[in-house]
Amino acid sequence: MLKNYRLTKSDKHVLNRFDPNETGGFASKEEIQEEFEQMERKLRKLQDKLFASKTNGVLILFQGMDCSGKDGVIKKVLSNLNPQGFRAESFKKPTPEESAHDFLWRTHKVVPAKGYITAFNRSYYEDVLITRVHGTIQDEETASRMKNIRHFEKLLTNSGVLLIKIFLHISPEFQLEKIRERLTDPEKHWKFDPSDLAERRHWDSYVDAYEDAFRHTATKHSPWHVVPANERWFRDYLVLRIIINSMESLDLHYPEPDIDTQQLLEQFQSDNPLSQ
Repeated sequence: MLKNYRLTKSDKHVLNRFDPNETGGFASKEEIQEEFEQMERKLRKLQDKLFASKTNGVLILFQGMDCSGKDGVIKKVLSNLNPQGFRAESFKKPTPEESAHDFLWRTHKVVPAKGYITAFNRSYYEDVLITRVHGTIQDEETASRMKNIRHFEKLLTNSGVLLIKIFLHISPEFQLEKIRERLTDPEKHWKFDPSDLAERRHWDSYVDAYEDAFRHTATKHSPWHVVPANERWFRDYLVLRIIINSMESLDLHYPEPDIDTQQLLEQFQSDNPLSQ
């Protein structure tokens, strides 16, 4: 199933192959609820092994159009993780300090250490997306940044970081519906940003920029996953399956003790008669 959503190479108009309304053949949230809860428990177990073994870090990168649900999927899918081993990072407009460095500087310093999981709400890909759509970088600089991204991702994977790249795929009609909700629902007013409407005018340009990014950065060792996201329950289910499947490839185990546990236990019992 998951291979249908994985891009290890790409071409033009690849997003046309994915239906944002797809639900993987499932009829409702109730149909997958039991499996979803089982997967939540499995993910917590995998995190526990990851934290104990300290052999790998896990970076889950979320990209998508405005209103695609990046905040929501992090909250729904990853909020049950042990907070001692998980954090989320959000990438907004670069600060003056960040702008004074190379475009990957602010990213590299928050890459997860071995044993930890980090989720990126947007990422360094913004530097070849919004910058390109609004013409703040030219084609030559875009090509250079794409090359640097490929090298950066190879550095991460060679250093033991599992990189999971997820694009949340929504339709323009769905986005408009969500923007209207933010305007009319008092509990969602805080989510509305006037720039959402301005950016919506560039929908086709963003699609082109994303598809170009897929073509340059989707590889066998660093694939993209396109997740239909109009139906939030299926989005969450598929993202959780992708994360678990990717982490299972690490073949995580609890570390073996580097001491003779039986000898230590006998010593403890002899030194502590009350424990017998």
